[in-house]
Amino acid sequence: MYTSQMRIAALVERFPQRAFTSLAHHIDAQWLKTAYLMTRRDGAVGIDGQSADDFVRDFEANIQRLLEEAKSGRYRVPPVRRVHIPKGDGRTTRPIGIPTFEDKVLQRAVVALLEPLYEHDFLNCSYGFRPRRSAHQAIKAVWDGLSSMGGGWVIDLDIRAFFDTIDHQHLRVSAATSEGRDDLSPDR
Repeated sequence: MYTSQMRIAALVERFPQRAFTSLAHHIDAQWLKTAYLMTRRDGAVGIDGQSADDFVRDFEANIQRLLEEAKSGRYRVPPVRRVHIPKGDGRTTRPIGIPTFEDKVLQRAVVALLEPLYEHDFLNCSYGFRPRRSAHQAIKAVWDGLSSMGGGWVIDLDIRAFFDTIDHQHLRVSAATSEGRDDLSPDR
């Protein structure tokens, strides 16, 4: 996997304006096995109840089936199990989705395929969900930046239920208008 990722990264570096339209050939059984090793195995189970231990019991067959379904276009993302976990204040909850274990493996494989493409475009100041980057490094960067300026403000903002309360029809109209289209009128 690592060698293929390096080749993809080198191509992206060499041809930054190129559109990469066929990368799926990199995903093979070995790629999925490596993705399995990169997948957290002690996490909550998805809607099918399958744990990592269940998946590994028939490992080769499960990898082969997952590969064949993904390559053939037959793979359908299973429903995600919805769980509500407590927020920091302990009084409210937030919903999270828990995919099935095999979906986690396939997601990890796709992330490993796409990371070299998008990593090239990120700015050095971006830390979220990037390889070899952490929240602690982001906090240190903010601390160092504030210290070098002699202080400043940090605002932690959480707009409660923003997407639950926003007028989605207005968003659709705004999006169509900004694209120069008028086919999504408020009456629809």
